[in-house]
Amino acid sequence: MTTRDAEWDPPKIVGSLLLLLPKFSIRFGIQAFRLKHQAYKAARIYRKELARQGLNDTMVERLTQSYLETSDPFKLLRALR
Repeated sequence: MTTRDAEWDPPKIVGSLLLLLPKFSIRFGIQAFRLKHQAYKAARIYRKELARQGLNDTMVERLTQSYLETSDPFKLLRALR
């Protein structure tokens, strides 16, 4: 068996990927929730600034909701399916 054969051993590759999958899933989940939290903080500032500029409440809520929808990582994943 050569080193080239050992590098492309499919069962080893699949096994390694299966071992790493939970780690990557947890990391993605943590980063996604962190991004979502930062987006909510930014949306509060955005909402205050829009209200300060004189927009009515309906428009402020609509724009803020649109802002939050574009920064939701789980919705982005659903769109990529």
